[in-house]
Amino acid sequence: MKKILLLGSGELGKEFVIAAKRKGIYVVACDKYDNAPAMQVADEREVFPMLDGDKLAQVVEKHHPDIIVPEIEAIRTERLFDFEKQGIQVVPSARAVNYTMNRQAIRDLAAKELGLRTAKYFYAKTYDELLEASRSIGFPCVIKPLMSSSGHGQSTVKTAEELRPAFDAAMEGARGDVKEVIIEEFIHFTSEFTLLTVTQKNGPTLFCPPIGHVQKSGDYRESWQPYQISEKDLKDAQEMAKKVTASLTGAGIWGVEFFLTDTGVVFSELSPRPHDTGMVTLSHSTNLSEFELHLRAVLGLPIHDIKLEHAGASAVVLADKDYDCPPEYNIDEVLSEENTRIRIFGKPDAHKGRRMAVVLAYGPVEEGTDKLRDKAKRLAETVL
Repeated sequence: MKKILLLGSGELGKEFVIAAKRKGIYVVACDKYDNAPAMQVADEREVFPMLDGDKLAQVVEKHHPDIIVPEIEAIRTERLFDFEKQGIQVVPSARAVNYTMNRQAIRDLAAKELGLRTAKYFYAKTYDELLEASRSIGFPCVIKPLMSSSGHGQSTVKTAEELRPAFDAAMEGARGDVKEVIIEEFIHFTSEFTLLTVTQKNGPTLFCPPIGHVQKSGDYRESWQPYQISEKDLKDAQEMAKKVTASLTGAGIWGVEFFLTDTGVVFSELSPRPHDTGMVTLSHSTNLSEFELHLRAVLGLPIHDIKLEHAGASAVVLADKDYDCPPEYNIDEVLSEENTRIRIFGKPDAHKGRRMAVVLAYGPVEEGTDKLRDKAKRLAETVL
């Protein structure tokens, strides 16, 4: 029986563990706090800060995993190269995780080495550097920590007066020990979308039907599949996704984000793991969910094809206040309507605005996604 060490045990990790257990895989789930969502369905758990490289190495030595699957950004990523040299498979690869956990590395790879179309950008370690860069970027602009997740520390800045609080928020919202920000040109996009890209050990690169999504302050709020896009724009996005994932190497699913503008597709970001916007695939929009696809790619199992079976939509359920224990969920209204599902993440506590669950809706492809999006958002408001 193969053993997976999962680094990070949030809601995406939970669904991945469920997929792994269905294939008879032994899973050790790790996170910095106990009873995290993925721990609730795993075989064993380890609680420790993953930025502690020595502790991480101790856990690896204790469990002797066949595969290490990172699910979060705040990991001592340089240690993954050592584990890979020991013969442990790192997903998708130590190179990929090391690059993508830091916005500077992945942005420079995409823009400077691979020549992908991206927003104009600069880096800043101090407020004075940020101020100087803003004169070249102009306003509005976007400021983010170099390492963060779920939109923490991200701001859209419209005037020079907003730079200081945005810089402070980015520094405070940073994950890990990287204290630097990226300032980006604001892209006037018509919409955003995610292209889930599957790289395989022994097969071609595959793509899920594109997923439209809405983010607020960089954090996912809703997504839908399929996302309407021209054949040319889709082909351009697929070529960019294939190019960057091939450079990073490894097998697994990647959440590749793009802006769609009046002049074409612009590369935004990339995650080397299941993507939060891809939770819409749990609505049975595709024949295989992103978590099943990730597991198959990781294990080298065959993926015959990826096809759209339904139109789908997802909307997150946000905590309406602070909770120091699991809240009571009202799921009656969600389940009283046809073709709806809910996934409660199982987080042991919550602060106001934290993602706690997701509502899913699906229907015939020919009827589109507009009504499904409205339905999912309306029902998500009834859960807490």
